[in-house]
Amino acid sequence: MKVAVVSDIHSNRQAFEAVLEAIAASDASELWCLGDIVGYGADPDACVELARRHTAVCLAGNHDMAVVGELPLDEFSRGASVAAQWTREVIAPANLAFLAELRPQGEEESLGLYHASPRDPVWEYVLSALLAELCLDVDPHRICLIGHSHVASAFVRREGAAATGEPRRDGAELDISSGEWMLNPGSVGQPRDGDARAAWLLLDLDGGSASYRRTPYDVAGAAAAIRAARLPNSLAERLEYGQ
Repeated sequence: MKVAVVSDIHSNRQAFEAVLEAIAASDASELWCLGDIVGYGADPDACVELARRHTAVCLAGNHDMAVVGELPLDEFSRGASVAAQWTREVIAPANLAFLAELRPQGEEESLGLYHASPRDPVWEYVLSALLAELCLDVDPHRICLIGHSHVASAFVRREGAAATGEPRRDGAELDISSGEWMLNPGSVGQPRDGDARAAWLLLDLDGGSASYRRTPYDVAGAAAAIRAARLPNSLAERLEYGQ
């Protein structure tokens, strides 16, 4: 079984549509989303509707939870808070109801799925081998998938050794058939690793491999939509730089 994994779409319709097209051209049989369908971008309804139509598994991210009122907006940065409040005002009731049903963690095919981390599925950013080590200590699964940091990365712990890991670039191929793994597909809608292209992950669960993918999309169109919605200009500017 091959699975495409995405996270942190953030209402970026242009990026999500491009990734869905790339996934359709792959041999993935299912799509799993690790949360944050909405937030930052200008097309929440389109992105939620695409997620409803195409995902077999979908988690809630912290931005999704903010929009449905499960998290207070004062816990977010100004740009994130403004975008969440705007999304609350424009999103269709059916899409809001869909978001309200989601949870920030789950389990599929013996893999742990978390929006952020096994220790804190909502908020923890796993960006170091030390944090990965602490998360692997508490996660009961040999392989887990995380999002939230917007950085495509992989951490591994071999028997008798400490966890190691690093960001992963387009085309990176990993043998995950042994060891404990924590894999982050990166962000579809707002990458923060210096690569502006939309990020996703292709998992071969039977073959024991993971392949990191990047897909170009209409960045200018996504930025123009943010400006047209009168969201903070910084949310548009950062897309070009992958930050």
